[in-house]
Amino acid sequence: MKTRKQATRSRHRRVRRKVSGTATQPRLAVFRSNQHIYAQVIDDVQQHTLAAASSLDEAVKKKASSGANCDASMQVGQLVAERALEKGIKAVVFDRGGNLFHGRVKALADAAREAGLQF
Repeated sequence: MKTRKQATRSRHRRVRRKVSGTATQPRLAVFRSNQHIYAQVIDDVQQHTLAAASSLDEAVKKKASSGANCDASMQVGQLVAERALEKGIKAVVFDRGGNLFHGRVKALADAAREAGLQF
């Protein structure tokens, strides 16, 4: 039996084999820790982060009571989408980072879609 961490790592490797970001359609990468959530829009060809947001940002800290709940994830999703749209990025490829697509990761993705990102 695999531990939870080993299962997450194997899922992450499997996802990254298939998902890669380009300049026209960068990768929206999500990292979820126990206390916070982070999102980056990455161009893998140039190896450059184009936009980023996390639950540590002041705009998110003011609105969410904690960085480890779905409310904070929704705020991070909206914020990263706004920052990406400001730079002219409309379509992205979603990289869930080995996490299952539910809970905080799903809340972030749904909020980013509602804010205008397409994936």
